[in-house]
Amino acid sequence: MTRVMLLDSASLYFRAFYGVPDTVTAPDGMPVNAVRGFTDMVSTLITRYRPTDFVACLDYDWRPAFRVALLPSYKAHRVEYTTGSGAPDVEVVPDLLEPQVPVLLAVLKAAGLCSVGADGFEADDVIATLSHRYDERGVEVDVVSGDRDLIDLATERVRVLYTGKGMSNIVVFTPEEVQAQYGVPAGHYADFAMLRGDPSDGLPGVAGIGAKTAATVVSQFGTIEQIVAAAQSGDKAMSSSVRVKVLASLDYLAVAPAVVRGRTDVPVDELTTAIPAKPADPEMLAALGERFGISSAMDRLTAALAKVAG
Repeated sequence: MTRVMLLDSASLYFRAFYGVPDTVTAPDGMPVNAVRGFTDMVSTLITRYRPTDFVACLDYDWRPAFRVALLPSYKAHRVEYTTGSGAPDVEVVPDLLEPQVPVLLAVLKAAGLCSVGADGFEADDVIATLSHRYDERGVEVDVVSGDRDLIDLATERVRVLYTGKGMSNIVVFTPEEVQAQYGVPAGHYADFAMLRGDPSDGLPGVAGIGAKTAATVVSQFGTIEQIVAAAQSGDKAMSSSVRVKVLASLDYLAVAPAVVRGRTDVPVDELTTAIPAKPADPEMLAALGERFGISSAMDRLTAALAKVAG
């Protein structure tokens, strides 16, 4: 059976950068902690979950203009500077991490593992589009991320491997696990997050509504659009205190769905995603290992590919 693993690449390489000491360096002294950590994460994920296919999804625009236009606070605290030229805002990225990103992408290419992004969109949008596409085709999907927003994608065929607690404590979010942990039906985590708010993404939420009330309201009424409709119609099933709070936040709730929900219409071509039995360019992979002093990580990745194929 086909099982596609969709990787939130930035989520993992940031985690690798902070999780592996920057004393891990290439022979010339360049830190390669993120490269080694990311490569080992990929090897572990492939070995542990045995996907047949793999896509590393990339942020071509980590803070898309269409979201900022709707909600200026969206990820505003992570902006280093704005370009003012129509190009994406520049994210705060550690100086020692930035030069490592092209290297880890080169590792993926040499290994023969697919990577893809889309102009004007976040990796989350690429993941949501591909997840929706494969789910409709009856293909099993594993979404890997430390971003809780992607929990919204869980379905009977799509499970979310949440890495926020570390690689040794991955939480597998199925629809049942979403309900158990957050008290909301699968496909409604985003609605829950919109009500509760999320400072990490600059989402203010609805003042006075915390996680418990948000879960109750979402479970009772459904989507944000349905919640707003119930408040505006005076639905007697909604408490007066919740109604007042929702009505006071109509401007925010009118734009929040387009900001928070992953897009499923990103223009991503059909991809060649099968995990190869051996690296696509073994000489290049070996050269990268030697150049950056991480040959053991390249060996582990090669072994992971062979194990899955075998």
